[in-house]
Amino acid sequence: MPSLPVPTTYPYYAELATAIDLARQAGDLILKIHRSGPRRIETKKTSVDMVTEADTASQALILETITARFPDHNIVAEEDGGDKENGGSVRWLIDPLDGTTNFASRFPVFAVSIAMCVDDQPVIGAVQDVVRERTYWAAAGQGAWMGTPARLDEVQLRVSQTSELDQSLIATGFPYIRAETSDNNLAEFNYLMPKVRGIRRAGAAALDIAWVADGRLDGYWEAHLWPWDWGAGVLMLAEAGGVISDYEGEPWRLGADQMIAANPYLHEKLLTAVQAARRAAGF
Repeated sequence: MPSLPVPTTYPYYAELATAIDLARQAGDLILKIHRSGPRRIETKKTSVDMVTEADTASQALILETITARFPDHNIVAEEDGGDKENGGSVRWLIDPLDGTTNFASRFPVFAVSIAMCVDDQPVIGAVQDVVRERTYWAAAGQGAWMGTPARLDEVQLRVSQTSELDQSLIATGFPYIRAETSDNNLAEFNYLMPKVRGIRRAGAAALDIAWVADGRLDGYWEAHLWPWDWGAGVLMLAEAGGVISDYEGEPWRLGADQMIAANPYLHEKLLTAVQAARRAAGF
């Protein structure tokens, strides 16, 4: 891999290099399975919450290395059998395949997301855009970056400068529990659609946030996700100059299940619109 634009004295340099390398390795594994043919699909609690052989293979690859190199660290991973608690303040958050529904249907938007937190604050993160073979990564205080196999250097990420909703391209998603609750993002989506240039629902939250950090999207909102969906992305966006809050406008924290993420010129306007939509819907 290219040398990282981070000093080797960075306290979590070894963990950062490991996260980037594992995101790429897992991405390569998933891409190979993606190109190989039919999927083996199982459902979890509902028909829209699935797991495939790529989820389990990716998670096994990632966990094997992290457990061997950092045996005292805690791990929270999406798939069964991935959690490991040793006490202490260091915790990895792993989504081995973000966008499983897309993967299962051969829709080419899915990712690997790996973050490491200290005292519940993300300090490193890596997101692999599997199909496009781009690695987005960040380290606290060291910026957010993107690299590809074709490049010999890393490109620093910066958020967009779009300041008006009607000029913005934003992203969102709908929760797996959307059939079980009226708080399923339809009210917010319907309210915002006529007020923005466009809304994208690509189906991989880790990539949505990475693309806001990269200036490809201007903002993002979503609810009812898990720390492994957001852990790497929130650090990336903050390091790229973005603003992240919950729906009340409070600074986003690990464990919150609502997020408004945008460049600093648009965040307050997106937050205000989401809040107005929720008031009108009675939430």
